[in-house]
Amino acid sequence: MIELDILSGEIEALMAEQRKAWRELAIPTLTVFDRREIRNRIRQGEIELREHLTVRTDRLRFRPRPIDTPTNSLANIEFRLL
Repeated sequence: MIELDILSGEIEALMAEQRKAWRELAIPTLTVFDRREIRNRIRQGEIELREHLTVRTDRLRFRPRPIDTPTNSLANIEFRLL
């Protein structure tokens, strides 16, 4: 469960970076080069975010089942006398 918490934190950080980059892109005084760099950063962030979301989905989908403690099978046998 700790791994999922770390992964969720990384996803939140990537989403915050995306929001920040989109806000920066709205600044009207940016040069063409700056806009291109921000768009490249957004694309790279989308790729990383998609990978993290895929990993989280796979881990949530295929959670290992809790190990059941083996019960004493001989104690549960019901004998009947005929």
